Amino acid sequence: MKYDQLVALEAIVSTGTFRGASDRLNKAQSAVSNAIRLLEEDLDFKIFNRQAYRPTLTPEGEIFYSEALAVLRQMRELKKTASRLRAHEEAELRLALSITFPLHSALDALKDIGNQYPATRLHVATEAMGGPIARLMEGKADIAIASLDGVDLNKVDTKPVGEITIRTMASPEFAARLGTGTLSQAALRGHAQIIVTGTGGSQYNQSRDLLEGGKKWTVSDFAAKKDVILAGLGWGGLPDHLTADERKKGMLVPITIEGFAPRHTTLYAIRNREADFGVVAHALWDRLGK
Repeated sequence: MKYDQLVALEAIVSTGTFRGASDRLNKAQSAVSNAIRLLEEDLDFKIFNRQAYRPTLTPEGEIFYSEALAVLRQMRELKKTASRLRAHEEAELRLALSITFPLHSALDALKDIGNQYPATRLHVATEAMGGPIARLMEGKADIAIASLDGVDLNKVDTKPVGEITIRTMASPEFAARLGTGTLSQAALRGHAQIIVTGTGGSQYNQSRDLLEGGKKWTVSDFAAKKDVILAGLGWGGLPDHLTADERKKGMLVPITIEGFAPRHTTLYAIRNREADFGVVAHALWDRLGK
């Protein structure tokens, strides 16, 4: 069974005659007839009843033709994919995003790129602290989204894609135990600060907003960090977009600590100037931040 045989089958059914299929496919009628004959020999049943003026599908042919159409659709999509790949679209586009980045703000861009370049597989990884920059400079990400803390601006291109605010938060019960007003750092050292473990390694380690000499609990992501703080087991900074509902319901409250003012950070799309940049990566780069 060959692709060209299925194409001939579809042409015969859609035009109604072998001659019509011949004209559509720009092939000799004898070549179309021979393709179907060989297909029927391979299948060991007749696809067409040829007794009437126009060929009609046999009962077996009806079932086979229905399945053949599905195969043809898949083959044509596969051919399109191969064509896109020959046009130098990347097989994969790798993004390394800071876990503080509100992913929802980029979903429209990712959707558009996915629709425009369906042959390219998108790989999105969230990283903590210096992780996005580490993945970018290691060649394991095509685009990073992060702050510019610790970034060598001589090696990268950047464009702003959004801003976030991180506030020091606690559960109402935990905050009540600490007292009101501005709290001294000394008053917090006996209470667990909940922090997210960085994924950047020693070269890209970042240590913002850490209370020196204080008790610490580490977690792997902000979802876990928020859960621990909601449970009243400690305090820590959380992005506003992750705590909007909890703050509105009074489940989390901001606490004021000397030296720990709310931090407003601009996040950037970042790419390595020395890395190869494919057509899909270029398209996403242009789309981000709009």
